[in-house]
Amino acid sequence: MTSNIDYTSPSTNFTYDVSKSNFFKKDAQNYINVLGIKQLNTLENTSLLDIYLSTGNVVEPHIHQNAAELVYCISGSAVVSLLNPFTNQILNLPIKPGQVANIPQAWWHYEIATADGTHLLAIFDAPTPEVIFGSDILRLTPANMMAHTYCLDEQQWKQAISPIQSTTVIGPPVNCNQNRSTITPTTQPSNKQQNLYYQDSYYFPLYWGY
Repeated sequence: MTSNIDYTSPSTNFTYDVSKSNFFKKDAQNYINVLGIKQLNTLENTSLLDIYLSTGNVVEPHIHQNAAELVYCISGSAVVSLLNPFTNQILNLPIKPGQVANIPQAWWHYEIATADGTHLLAIFDAPTPEVIFGSDILRLTPANMMAHTYCLDEQQWKQAISPIQSTTVIGPPVNCNQNRSTITPTTQPSNKQQNLYYQDSYYFPLYWGY
């Protein structure tokens, strides 16, 4: 038990309806509900995101700087991808119902649904998982700094990221007009004893608390 919780207080809560606490909604098939200490004040070092996705939708690349994350697949299927900072390789971890993928604290990662009706439960070892989204890195870092640092054409960079007007969370955005097929991670087998894959290239990413 945590000493700073008054378990005798009438305002102390032990149950909560997670469906009443929406964090982000793209549409009726793609949304995220949240449960943290703000919603349930007796939580200790635990919180969760209840994630619903349809095929090809992505929880955008991001990090949780204060928590590790365990992703459990309830229905559908998804690929959880993470950048291993010790090997500089992307690991693509396909999961289906009953399977989990573990993401160490502060590792760059994202999830893409590979079936309609995908339902994921993301569990964190913090009362409120903090998050830095890739879309915020791209749109809020000054263009002249990106151009100078990476030897880019500043105007081309501005044009390339101009569609990113807000935090994406679940992509592609509803107003995306690009005609593209569903993206699946490029994979190759790496270990017969583990259901994981490596990818050589990767992206590299601010701060949100749920």
